Parts: sequence; structure tokens; C-alpha cells
Amino acid sequence: MPKLDLLPGTLDLLVLRTLDTLGAQHGYGVARRIEQVSGNQVMLNQGTIYASLVRLTQQKLIAAEWGVSDNNRRAKFYEITERGQKQLAEESDAWWRLADVIGAVLGPQDAD
Repeated sequence: MPKLDLLPGTLDLLVLRTLDTLGAQHGYGVARRIEQVSGNQVMLNQGTIYASLVRLTQQKLIAAEWGVSDNNRRAKFYEITERGQKQLAEESDAWWRLADVIGAVLGPQDAD
């Protein structure tokens, strides 16, 4: 089965959710977690994940701070902000509403 392409805007939502769930993480850790939770149906390259992290930082939805990774390398760690948590809640609600509508339209159709 081919890997899934993310819809525009969904990567940012996945990054926010990952940081909300796991706490502060470096970019590589965020990408690997999304891949793991998706059952490797979503594969992320460094350019894709870091573009999302930069965008979310600029929007003040996440904050970044330098630290040391598990393998003793200097790495930037990202953490969701209060503003990011509000955005996550709003976007998650909108996503589930949209998924319900799409499911209703694509689901079994009764012949009238």
C-alpha cells in the first residue's frame, strides 16, 4: 500500500498534537513519533518537518529552546504554547466534524 500524502495544513495539526501529548521534543523525535503512530503510513523528511516547526514557531503556537538530545548532541526542542493548545483544540474539533461529514457522504448510500 502506498504511503499517504497529508492534506494541506494537517502536518501542523499532527505536530501540535504530538507536542501536546509528549511534551518538549526535538524535530527528529516529532517526525519519528508521527511516523510511528501512523503505522508508517506517513513518512516525513527533515525539510517537511522543520518547515512546519518554523511555521508554528513564527505563529507562536510552539516555542523552541536549545538543549541536549539523548545522544548528547545539541538540538532545538519544541514545546506547545498555551496559544498552540487553543489552536489544537479548535482545529481538532473542526477536523473531527469534517471527518464525520466526509464519512457520512462516502459511507453506504441507501438507494431512494
